[in-house]
Amino acid sequence: MTPHSLAFYVDVVTTGTVLGMGPADSPDHVTEVLGSDFAEGTFGDRSMWRDYGLAEFHWDRVSADHPWSGHHFTLQVHRLAHRDRTLVNDELRARYGRFAPRLRFEKLQRLLVRRGVPLLEIPEIPAYTPYFRTFWQPDSHVAVCVIGTYGEHHTPDNLRVGDVYSVHAPMATQEVEWRRAQVG
Repeated sequence: MTPHSLAFYVDVVTTGTVLGMGPADSPDHVTEVLGSDFAEGTFGDRSMWRDYGLAEFHWDRVSADHPWSGHHFTLQVHRLAHRDRTLVNDELRARYGRFAPRLRFEKLQRLLVRRGVPLLEIPEIPAYTPYFRTFWQPDSHVAVCVIGTYGEHHTPDNLRVGDVYSVHAPMATQEVEWRRAQVG
């Protein structure tokens, strides 16, 4: 059995979902699963996000007359280093137990390799190099952002090199190809 929150991250990277919810799920469905304790923000009437602490879901729409369309979700893993127990909502804690304040990339990668789920390193966006490294799971389209090197004012002081900063889905094949074209 994978200990505590490691099982959660393995599930997310393997499936591209959070508790079975994908990036395309509606705001109502996400709230039905994760609960009504969230912060909500909008950017005009065409973009919205809901912050559930560790997990954030984002939606957009053509206009105020149209329904929300799921865009992506992000696990803000770096927030756990602040040791605020309220960041992991009740639904996640009930399913996966205690969440460690840091997620070491090598542990996550080792568990994924054992399950036959590869993570491929892809080029980082130049503005984030060398401070961050990105790894991509091609089947689930999940990206894992890892602290590559410490940089004052670039990386959080409470994380170490090799700690996971965030997990994001989806990262489309086209973005991976675009990143590769930028460096080569």
